Amino acid sequence: MHYSSSLLLVPVLVAVLSAKPLNDSKTGNRTAKPKDISKGCVFRTFFGEDPHEPFYILKTPAKVEASVSDALTWVSKAQNNDGGWGAGLHQAQHVMDPHAVKSDPASTSMVAMALLRSGNTLTAGKYSANLVRATEYLLKQVENSEEGTLNITNLTGTQIQTKLGKNIDVVMTSQYLTNLLDYLTANPNMTSRVKKAVSKCVNMIQNGQNPNGSQQGAGWAGVLQSSFAANALESAKDKGVAVDEKKLSKARDYQKKNFDDKSNTARTEDAAGILLYSVSGSARSSAREARLAEETLKRAKHEGKVAASEPVNVDNLRKAGLSESEAMQYSTAYHVNAAAKKTAQRQDVMNGFGSNGGEEFLSFLQTGESLIISKDNDWKKWYDDITTRLMQIQNPNGSWNGHHCITSPVFCTATCLLILTINNDAEKLMGSN
Repeated sequence: MHYSSSLLLVPVLVAVLSAKPLNDSKTGNRTAKPKDISKGCVFRTFFGEDPHEPFYILKTPAKVEASVSDALTWVSKAQNNDGGWGAGLHQAQHVMDPHAVKSDPASTSMVAMALLRSGNTLTAGKYSANLVRATEYLLKQVENSEEGTLNITNLTGTQIQTKLGKNIDVVMTSQYLTNLLDYLTANPNMTSRVKKAVSKCVNMIQNGQNPNGSQQGAGWAGVLQSSFAANALESAKDKGVAVDEKKLSKARDYQKKNFDDKSNTARTEDAAGILLYSVSGSARSSAREARLAEETLKRAKHEGKVAASEPVNVDNLRKAGLSESEAMQYSTAYHVNAAAKKTAQRQDVMNGFGSNGGEEFLSFLQTGESLIISKDNDWKKWYDDITTRLMQIQNPNGSWNGHHCITSPVFCTATCLLILTINNDAEKLMGSN
């Protein structure tokens, strides 16, 4: 999922955005050039911090491109007449026809993010028209929602709400609309409308926060709803939307406290007892602070404040100039992130519930983004492994579906698309502070 986060140029695999901003000659909008799937995506690997050092281009395998193309074709045809997509009710997990279920904001947002990550905007790309209709559907959901509520829809009992949380729709919608802002810089009217909608979503997310930083209305795997809520607040803040710093800090702390880096164990009572769901959220939500801890210490070593061999810990971060509380905060994040993302990549952990459901796919996405954000050199290996895994279970029609809990082919296909095309957003993920 496109979560705003930043990285510096270090030994990390970085994707070249296939969607560079361009000025649309007809509309004047700043849009992204749609990706030509036939030419493939590329990665850049930077060795060292010297921007003048050479980098190596690695093309995305043709089989991944074909998988993405098939999935985009399927999901475009699955769109409902109202512009949305639906996952269906929890009581009807067997329903696989995307047109036999009502549209819901969470599923629509996931598909919209997948389309955006695949090189489409409101004015360019093969699936631009689909994205326009989806955006209008989501904006109306937000604009028509009642003030003082915690969600943007009156629809209840969906697979996504039951498994992730009652307020997951506003969380996912906030994510998508925040991401969309990057492509609206020359469209002030639309920018204003989207920012106002994001601000309304942020207020709902903050009002729905429990004292411990988690989100109210947790579902079967409520830790995932809380993780995405933390990411939503983080992303909105990056785009200049007013976010309560205390709420954001609490949201991050909740995720960090779910994992004990000393024993490599996680609290799973909010994760349906599944280690994967908990550790992927911990890894993702601690990634930015972990990166800041490492960069702060690296700078201190360069300035001679700390010896070159010294590790990241509270004392060394204090020597680097951080306050006691900051040093503790960033040190904890660093060690939680390092242990959690390693645990999340273990094959026994990746098996999750024992079969693939939407929760597993979401967890894989969380893990991948945490690797990019925290400058982990295992990024490419993870991508190779996960794309192989996903392509092996793709349906002949181009979709994916779950085999437990979140079985929805719409939701699962959108999430798998976000994973397969994560390289398109790596540079953007690195671009914010």
